[in-house]
Amino acid sequence: MKKNVLVVLYSQSGQLADIVAVLTRPLQEAGIALHHEILRPEPDFPFPWPFFAFFDVFPESVRLDPRPNRPLALEPGATFDLVILAWPVWFLSPAQPITAFLQSADGRRLLAGRPVVSVVACRNMWLTAFDTLKTLVAEAGGRLVDHVALTDPTPALGSFVTTPRWMFTGRRDRFLGLPPAGVDARQVAGAARFGAALVAALARDEETRGHAMLGGLRAVKVAPHLIFSERAGRRAFRFWSGVVRLCGRAGQGRRLPALVLFVFYLVTMIVTVVPLNLAVQRLAAPLFARRFAALARRYEQPSGAGDARMAAHE
Repeated sequence: MKKNVLVVLYSQSGQLADIVAVLTRPLQEAGIALHHEILRPEPDFPFPWPFFAFFDVFPESVRLDPRPNRPLALEPGATFDLVILAWPVWFLSPAQPITAFLQSADGRRLLAGRPVVSVVACRNMWLTAFDTLKTLVAEAGGRLVDHVALTDPTPALGSFVTTPRWMFTGRRDRFLGLPPAGVDARQVAGAARFGAALVAALARDEETRGHAMLGGLRAVKVAPHLIFSERAGRRAFRFWSGVVRLCGRAGQGRRLPALVLFVFYLVTMIVTVVPLNLAVQRLAAPLFARRFAALARRYEQPSGAGDARMAAHE
């Protein structure tokens, strides 16, 4: 099969790299030419994160003002039939290296007129980040034809413990009776179904037709009630990112006091407002059932949450 696929990936912890390896294995086995472009910021971001280094990337992530990446390793003039864009979420926004790629001249050249498959792995809140990603892809000239979202199955309040522990210590094992942090092994293994479906679709030139190729494979599972929390968080993040940036540029110690205030605000919200908000949303869910259903349908696009084709790929 004479198809060329570009895989653009940024994975700090290695979780997303593992998912992409499973997803692309069927393409490799089918003889599809794969080019993996691993994004490398200049300078690189650390993992595990030092505490304040983690929060110091917050303002620029939210404001889409990323640290630049090192030059790509592609041959000049290289073109591809399909682009797989694998990205994590930082502060309800795409991670800085992904934003930098999509805003770069190389990113615009590689995506112009090309079908794009988005793959995100995160804790649980990806909806507003996906809205941003769709805008960035469109501005780069790409056509977003599919979206896969894999999320941590740990309940929201539990993941507020396990995810920060992973980010700051590198440890994702069981803790205080809670499941391991991150996307579970079952979901990672299941990513192979998306690769198999892409092989079949590429054989039929479906990538040229502008419609989803991963429908019926349970590509996304939307928790629509989280959109209200995300939108409120997004507004707060816009405000606080502006405050911090007024105090200095990334890496400058003079904005540390503003970051301390932001962290205090964030922890206070997580401990007090978030549990109350989740409880209220559960109680009010019947009143907003139609609204939640409409939001779910919107964010399930383009690939959908249906499972009609699951049996063929299990």
